[in-house]
Amino acid sequence: MAPDHLQLKLKTIPEQPGIYQYLDKEGVIIYVGKAKNLKKRVTSYFVKTQENAKTRILVKQIIDIHYLVVDTELDALLLENSLIKKYQPKYNIQLKDDKTYPWICIKNEVFPRVFSTRNLVRDGSTYFGPYTNVRMVNTLVQLIKELYQLRTCSFDLSDKNIQQEKYKVCLEYHLGNCKAPCVGQQTKEEYGISIQHIEAILKGQISTVINYVKKTMMEFADMYRFEDAQTMKEKLELLENYKAKSTIVSPKIQAVDVITAIEDEKSYFVNYLVVSNGAIIHGITLEVQKKLEEEEREVLLFALLNLRERFQSISKEVLTSIPIDALGSDFKCNVPQIGDKKNLVDLSLRNAKFYRLEKFKHQKITNPEEHAERILRTIQKDLRLSELPRHMECFDNSNIQGTNPVSACVVFKEGKPSKKDYRHFNVQTVVGPDDFATMEEAVFRRYRRLLDENESLPQLIIIDGGKGQLGAALKALEKLDLRGKIAIIGIAKRLEEIFFPGDSIPIYLDKRSESLKVIQFMRNEAHRFGITHHRNRRSKGAFVSELEGITGIGETTFKKLMSTFKSINGIKKASKETLESCVGKAKTKILMEYFSLH
Repeated sequence: MAPDHLQLKLKTIPEQPGIYQYLDKEGVIIYVGKAKNLKKRVTSYFVKTQENAKTRILVKQIIDIHYLVVDTELDALLLENSLIKKYQPKYNIQLKDDKTYPWICIKNEVFPRVFSTRNLVRDGSTYFGPYTNVRMVNTLVQLIKELYQLRTCSFDLSDKNIQQEKYKVCLEYHLGNCKAPCVGQQTKEEYGISIQHIEAILKGQISTVINYVKKTMMEFADMYRFEDAQTMKEKLELLENYKAKSTIVSPKIQAVDVITAIEDEKSYFVNYLVVSNGAIIHGITLEVQKKLEEEEREVLLFALLNLRERFQSISKEVLTSIPIDALGSDFKCNVPQIGDKKNLVDLSLRNAKFYRLEKFKHQKITNPEEHAERILRTIQKDLRLSELPRHMECFDNSNIQGTNPVSACVVFKEGKPSKKDYRHFNVQTVVGPDDFATMEEAVFRRYRRLLDENESLPQLIIIDGGKGQLGAALKALEKLDLRGKIAIIGIAKRLEEIFFPGDSIPIYLDKRSESLKVIQFMRNEAHRFGITHHRNRRSKGAFVSELEGITGIGETTFKKLMSTFKSINGIKKASKETLESCVGKAKTKILMEYFSLH
């Protein structure tokens, strides 16, 4: 329930689109939100107990509520975005990006200079960027320098100063890097064509410049101006080479924005691409930390508005992996299913995924405990566990045509293998290849022993297999009165289906999820551990059966030979002296005669 001083305000809030602001006891705005229906949205914070702890803390701090009615949800979205940027409320999501990215500036001058900078000066100059890749900026600036002879000086090249001959040509002119507009050797019109081409290149319209250069080259050739034609040809080669290295996605895609996100427990990782004339001209990935369990749609909307403003995008089409409404009629939001646009969305998702992996690789090195804690919380969330699975165990069976059946149990503690706790189970009560009975025996023996020895039980048991193996394991837990006290799941190999007790319909975790990767790793580790033990049993069985056929070799000698040489090949490769030191001269003679050793 809302406090008394807010009850009247809640009753008077209109059922219209708008934004609302929550203020604390200091009068500071701590949260800004938008809604299609202000009354319904604001009241929802107070009429029920919030599941999210951060939301509960927010509600306790609300002392006053301000709201503003607007015409549409899009208006509310735009107003919310501007207020969040202005007030930076404590409980609103923010784009976490502490880097200053470079821009390419075309200076607002009579003969504009072109250079890279990290400082935006609002003096009418044109800025392209920001570029997240400094190498790309350097490549573009170098390309521009090689293509066009632009001035680098900061002189005031007004008509008056040029006519009064205030300046003299500098070294850049003699090196061929500038055409000396300072002394009137280059007109504004000629210089302006170069600036137009540079703007087109920076906008991704490189084909337009290439066509112009080709046409000019042919005109020079027709006029027998072969030196000028050769200069144009060299420019053409530079442009073609740059175009070949650019990230071309499809010449059919003219102007679109692409935005996608992936999430983990604490953050969303948002990737944004700007595509112009078939090429990706900008791309950035940012981390957006969750504040109040925001949905992906909310985060994408917030990020899209901010990033479009930052990158000065005017695209009317936005490609995403999930539907985004409330963008209004000026935008067309698509979730492509096939074709080049679908490939763009997949590329954006891959960039977000790689950014997240790189970030957590670094975190894993610097803070392994926090990394493990985060993975365990992700598993708890994905499998809907009641407690954190700090202790997990996985079972797998191994046998070949029913021979030497064994089960393996691997143990993970704090998200890492605890190899000293791994256990093998040589099947004792099962006759023949009965996988279900084998699983039941192994699970029963494992947890009966833990109970007998008063050892701690796991929070999660993973069974390698589908509903059949999971059912067998449940029988064992029932016998021990442990069913319902330990979470247990089965994983079927073919489709990586996750089965829960009593539920005939499996769930499918995202193939890229960390939860599935940990489960797969445990399953593979149990299989490796089990199959290794199974092979050792078969090898020992073959070893004993062959030695049993040798007259004069008894059980005691068997054990010595098995302990020392491990295999028949080990005996065959041993020297006479080594065999004699193990079993004596008489037995060595028998073995050498039997195996035809010399």
